[in-house]
Amino acid sequence: MSRLFSLGVAMLLAALLAGFIAAPLHAQDFPPPPQDQNMPPPPSRPWSTLNPAQRDVLSPLRDKWDTLPPRRQQNMLQKAEHWVTLPPEKRDEVRLRIAHWQTMTPDQRKEARANLQQFRELPPEQRARLHATFEQFQELPPEQRERLMQQWRSMPPDQRMQFRGQPAPPPPAGGH
Repeated sequence: MSRLFSLGVAMLLAALLAGFIAAPLHAQDFPPPPQDQNMPPPPSRPWSTLNPAQRDVLSPLRDKWDTLPPRRQQNMLQKAEHWVTLPPEKRDEVRLRIAHWQTMTPDQRKEARANLQQFRELPPEQRARLHATFEQFQELPPEQRERLMQQWRSMPPDQRMQFRGQPAPPPPAGGH
C-alpha cells in the first residue's frame, strides 16, 4: 500500500511539475519585475561598454543587446553577475534547462508558467512535500519514470482529477 501510494504521489508530482521542470530559468521570456514608477529608467548600456566577463556571459544576446530596453539590460547584467557565482555543475544544469525551454512551444511555456505559479501559491509545507516526492521520483530508474508518466498521460482527465484529490468536473450536458 505504501509503495503504491509513493508511486501515485510520484505520478502526481511528475504531472504537476512536468510542464515546468525546465521552465523557470529563461529570464528573457518573463516580464521584467515591477519598477518604482517614480524612478527614471537606467541608462542604456551599449555592448561595447560591457567588460569582457559580461560580454562572455551575455554573448547569446550580442546581436540584440543594443536594442534591448535599458531595464532589460539591467536585469540581464544582474543575472550575469549571479551566473559567475554558480558552480560549474549548476551552470551545466541551467544550460540544459534553457535549451529545453527554448524547444518548448508557446503553449507549453504558458502551461509551464501556470504550473509554476500554482506551485508557488501552495503552502510551504505542501511545496516541501512535493519537492521531496519529486526528488524520490528523480531517483527512480528512467524506465520506471517513463512508465509512470505514460500511465499518467493515459488517464482520462476525470481520473487525473480524482487522483490529485480534487473533485472531478461534472459530466458535460447531454450525458456523453
